[in-house]
Amino acid sequence: MTREEVRGRVAEALRLGVKEFYFTGGEPFLHPEMLEILADTLESGPCTVLTNGTLFTRPRLEGLRRLSDAARYALEIRVSLDGWRAEDHDRFRGPGSFARAVTGLSRLAEYELLPIVTVTQNTDEDPALFRERYLSMLRGAGLPRPRLKVLPMFLLGREAERTRGYSPAESLADLPAESFDPTRLQCHSCRAVSSRGVFVCPLLVDDDRARMGERFDQALGPFELRHGACSTCYATGMTCGNA
Repeated sequence: MTREEVRGRVAEALRLGVKEFYFTGGEPFLHPEMLEILADTLESGPCTVLTNGTLFTRPRLEGLRRLSDAARYALEIRVSLDGWRAEDHDRFRGPGSFARAVTGLSRLAEYELLPIVTVTQNTDEDPALFRERYLSMLRGAGLPRPRLKVLPMFLLGREAERTRGYSPAESLADLPAESFDPTRLQCHSCRAVSSRGVFVCPLLVDDDRARMGERFDQALGPFELRHGACSTCYATGMTCGNA
């Protein structure tokens, strides 16, 4: 989306009471006007950018630091890692990706931008050991106060190719509404927008079945929880937020 299109979407969202904004991709910092888009949006609410961490040049970091200092609202940078070791991360992202991402994290810390590191955990790993391995690696990379956000593994995209996708049984679609609390789900309080329209959640922007309309006001109604990702969301209490 162009800067002007994003500005229009933000204005549309504000009229409906939206209070915070998340930018993801793809890679947001490939957008030639990403800093300007953030400057625009930070006038209206807190912003988070989810990035692979490999494009943090000195000029970009200086720009982010200026934005953070001048903004009325908080600017959060989240960096995705697919392993605490290079061999694990690079298996997903390509050779050398881990080193570039860790360099980006180190530079963010140098500019006191305090990144949140987003990681996924498999069910067979000990949670305490899993966290400590990441935290130890991040401290060694120069992050004195590392912040870690642990997400469940969704069987989408490359993970579906690597292991498996969701089975038909992995769905909330047939559960009676009174049997669970819908406020536990990410889609209860957020929507995702791209150049293709408004979708029920950020995880499903590549699924035409999750498209709810062209405008936000067309995406306020109920959505059948028929996708396998919905069951993961509900079972784990997953949120895309920074908590």
